[in-house]
Amino acid sequence: MTQHLAAPAAPASGTHTDWWRGAVIYQVYPRSFADGNGDGMGDLEGIRTRLPHLRDLGVDAVWLSPFYSSPQADAGYDVADYRAIDPMFGSLLDADALVRDAHDLGLRIIVDLVPNHSSDQHDWFQRALREGPGSPLRERYHFRPGKGADGSQPPNDWESIFGGPAWTRTPDGEWYLHLFAPEQPDFNWEHPAVHDEFRSILRFWLDMGVDGFRVDVAHGLVKAEGLPDIGTRDQLKLLGNDAMPFFDQDGVHAIYRSWRKVLAEYAGERILVAEAWTPTVERAAAYVRPDEMHQAFNFQYLGTHWDAAELREVIDVSLAAMRPVGAPATWVLSNHDVTRHATRFANPPGLGTQLREAGDRELGLRRARAATLLMLALPGSAYVYQGEELGLPDVTDLPDEVRQDPSFVRASGQDGFRDGCRVPIPWTVDGSSYGFGVGGSWLPQPDGWGELSVEAQTGDPGSTLELYRRALAIRRTQPGLGAGDSLEWLEAPDGVLAFRREGFVCTANTTGAAVRIPAPGRILLANADVEPAETAAGKVELPADTTVWWAV
Repeated sequence: MTQHLAAPAAPASGTHTDWWRGAVIYQVYPRSFADGNGDGMGDLEGIRTRLPHLRDLGVDAVWLSPFYSSPQADAGYDVADYRAIDPMFGSLLDADALVRDAHDLGLRIIVDLVPNHSSDQHDWFQRALREGPGSPLRERYHFRPGKGADGSQPPNDWESIFGGPAWTRTPDGEWYLHLFAPEQPDFNWEHPAVHDEFRSILRFWLDMGVDGFRVDVAHGLVKAEGLPDIGTRDQLKLLGNDAMPFFDQDGVHAIYRSWRKVLAEYAGERILVAEAWTPTVERAAAYVRPDEMHQAFNFQYLGTHWDAAELREVIDVSLAAMRPVGAPATWVLSNHDVTRHATRFANPPGLGTQLREAGDRELGLRRARAATLLMLALPGSAYVYQGEELGLPDVTDLPDEVRQDPSFVRASGQDGFRDGCRVPIPWTVDGSSYGFGVGGSWLPQPDGWGELSVEAQTGDPGSTLELYRRALAIRRTQPGLGAGDSLEWLEAPDGVLAFRREGFVCTANTTGAAVRIPAPGRILLANADVEPAETAAGKVELPADTTVWWAV
């Protein structure tokens, strides 16, 4: 098999083998991380200047949300050219420099890949429109005649995730499929040219030295044969799949097996990460069988309330599902599509992952800090979304006229309030954009944002930033943390989680009141003050909404 020479992969902490099994991966949303050229929009140069922050934080890898050439109809998830950088973010030279700088700092780079759909400005799609019905280029997308005598009805009853029909009619009368915005036509993965193109795209970025790919909508590439109507639930069961006929089809797995072979051509340990929304954790496990992807996002965990019984159930199910396929469980609390957990946990349960209310800020931050320590103690790999190490809340009071989430302007579909978690993060106490850049910020930052900045929190032992730094430093050195697939649950009062790993115990009080428990050992870290003197008598009082790490 051909071995490609590429930029060396970054060293990981601990052993080199299977670094991803216990990695902490930091998500950068490029437009909101740091602005290097002063135009108010984050970019690759800005990210380069802030890489030392991520090294000092203690993460293993950086996942970059899309930076490709794009009309930005969906914040870069509508890609016009997969081998070019959008000018708002920089150039290919900037991307190459970013990868090299990250590797020099011991950080790996994972880039977003968007294979379910392209932009409607992609060369293939533009040529397909120009050439009209019967064009070979139309076979690379899902073009269909409409229903009805005059073809004026969509080919089936599918609806877009962003609301409205999943079909748009072209001036020549045919319709094309888009599971998201009309500007995002879905590729036809039954066509061999699509397979060839994406294997080529993988090699392009692997040759630059990237260490892996986060695969957007990994569950959506293959559609049910014949593109059947959704119809009733009974009709879905007759299809042999309880999922929608455009999601989680078994045919996606052959695609990822072929991609795994491409990664095997390269030196180092390159990985594939699935964004796969599946009905169960067990279905997600199918994406990470030994010859497919390496990790899959655990959305069931992300959606779990701050409740001991719920958390324990999801943890058990997640570990049990991943164990038979030999894949690590992953844990995540926030990302660019959901309300930050510092705000989510400030509100009553049952409100979902998109909120419009700020809730109890102090309570939300306390729970968020406790939830982070719990997450980082679990066996497997963890994901951190930019700004959560600062305890940032969602910005819930953005005026409608400044919002840019494409689903916000649509009548139905997603909530449309994702802008709240995408507000540019603060780096300094003062300045026009709190250190984000010299030219303001593309979304307005709240007054007082500087109080939460990296500058304000650095060196403050009680700050959220220093809590993250200590937690990640301990995680690197504590043998019982990081990679693994099991834990031992310990007896604990209602509302308290307690489990043991090698030389380590974690206790998490999810209740709103203090709880006394036996002290299992020496305190390593806690998100709230726990009096050391209390442990001498063999008992310790866990404050409300507090997680403690113990050395045993």
